[in-house]
Amino acid sequence: MQTNLERIKNHLEQLDVYTATPDQGTTRLTYSKEDLGARNYLKSEMAKVGLTVSEDAIGNIYGRLEGANPDLPAVIVGSHFDSVPNGGAFDGPAGVITGLEVASVFHEQQIKPYFPLEIIAMVEEEGARFGAGLLASRTITGKVTKEMLHEMKDADGITAAEAMAGLGFDANKVHTAIRTKDSVKAFIELHIEQGPVLESANEDVALVDTVVGLTEIKVTIKGQAGHAGTTPMLDRKDALVAAVEILKELPELAIQEGGGTVLTIGKLNVYPNGANVIPDKVVFTVDIRAKKEIHVLNTLEKTKKIIQSAEKNGITCEIEDMLYEKPTYLSKEIHQALTESADKLGFKYRTMVSGAGHDAMIFAGMTEVGLIFVPSHNGISHAPEEWTDYDQLQKGIEVVLETVKKWTEESANE
Repeated sequence: MQTNLERIKNHLEQLDVYTATPDQGTTRLTYSKEDLGARNYLKSEMAKVGLTVSEDAIGNIYGRLEGANPDLPAVIVGSHFDSVPNGGAFDGPAGVITGLEVASVFHEQQIKPYFPLEIIAMVEEEGARFGAGLLASRTITGKVTKEMLHEMKDADGITAAEAMAGLGFDANKVHTAIRTKDSVKAFIELHIEQGPVLESANEDVALVDTVVGLTEIKVTIKGQAGHAGTTPMLDRKDALVAAVEILKELPELAIQEGGGTVLTIGKLNVYPNGANVIPDKVVFTVDIRAKKEIHVLNTLEKTKKIIQSAEKNGITCEIEDMLYEKPTYLSKEIHQALTESADKLGFKYRTMVSGAGHDAMIFAGMTEVGLIFVPSHNGISHAPEEWTDYDQLQKGIEVVLETVKKWTEESANE
């Protein structure tokens, strides 16, 4: 193989040092000290392989290898480097390291691309800190405003704008992070499967042709706080009791809808969170996904009706739409190129629909996009046990490398 297995392993293990929860998984929230450590490492490694390193207004990291014709659009390879709390070491970083390894091979073999090659490491894909996933790719494609960055807050009430300012980034210049369509030839992302299919089938890679549609809402239930011992049961306006009445009905909506629809209550916060205080506010998120948009819309409509029906006896409900993405169909041309690369390398592969959202689906609105999966041990992800064998990851990187070499050549379709 052209890639270096030991180098891939070392990069992933070094990135995993930057976690707020050692021995309890990877916790690397955007704009945290762990983010800063990881970004400094990535910038250093990008520079070592001859890339020109820069950061945009919200902190996405770019490493650029100039093409023979710098005016042509770039082929971008990468993923995100933030994590969920107590997550795994591969979700996101595997794709970032893919880009870094591709650049390393170009550097070693002194490959001069005709089209520029860019490596990207993106922030806040998970939405774990500010509740709005895919922030980087949505910013790059012009879907995020400075007002949004000043409004979205983390659990401590810190706005995204404030947090990024702590690392030297400027939310008021978010417009400068937007990429034009004519500046990007293609975006290719490698990701762990986050499911058991490849491992069960003993296959090397999956080539994704569709990403499911998804939506995320944030729900705030408000009541009235009171003393746990002195407020009669019939006089209470308990926000948590109201929330539980809602939450117990939601999973059944996805089951009834069918079509592979899934619904998840991912975050749940109770205020003031005192053992002897009746809760006056509950905030939770609802994530709905399906292969067909109609299933997402149907389930979302029914979810909102159930929430709104809880507004009685002094309880109020607020619904905030955080994210909505239609099912995304990826580039047939890049899918074919990835297929040819996998065939050439003799790897076992399949075409797959992604049940998880990825930055790739946002980029698909502006350029040609390819997404490739590598196996996940026991299908586990977003947990400390998340694992992909390094040699399996290397095979996926080889497929990306082979494809990127073709797409950056002068003969590549312009």
